[in-house]
Amino acid sequence: MKKEQTFENYAIQQELTEFNYCIFKNTSFFKSNLRSFEFIDCTFISCDFSMANFDNIVLTRVKFIDCKMLGVDFSKCSKYSLSVTFDKCILNYCHFLKNNLKKTQFNECIIKEANFFETDLKEASFKQCDLTDSIFKQCNLEQCDFRSSRNYSFVPSENKIKKAKFSFPDVIGLLKHYNIIIEE
Repeated sequence: MKKEQTFENYAIQQELTEFNYCIFKNTSFFKSNLRSFEFIDCTFISCDFSMANFDNIVLTRVKFIDCKMLGVDFSKCSKYSLSVTFDKCILNYCHFLKNNLKKTQFNECIIKEANFFETDLKEASFKQCDLTDSIFKQCNLEQCDFRSSRNYSFVPSENKIKKAKFSFPDVIGLLKHYNIIIEE
């Protein structure tokens, strides 16, 4: 087992682009160019990635905890081994287009106006997430767990939803696009 190295309030350096078994705390990556950086078995705690460039970034077994990630385009990440977990993160305005996020955990996250277009979220879990105005279109949501989340709304016929899990009353959001009237 490798010893983890911890960086707190780290200032990003372009000459050092590969990190293995690292913990980053209270670090600002705001508008940083992380193009082709590699993060493997890393944890980010209370970091700000808002508007950061994720072109060809490698994220393998990476945990984001209490991170702010406004407008991050995860669709530009390296598709080779994308494996992430999000706990208590703000993921507003993020793009997850055509990503493979099977079994990804989103725990207690705010995910407003995010775009999940053609994303594979099979067996993913959205636990206690706010999904206000997030778009799910042509996604694989089979066995996905939305039971404790709120404010999700998407057209079921535009996604694969076999054995996906929902709870009442939030499941009514799946009918929103049909312009019907539901009374108590």
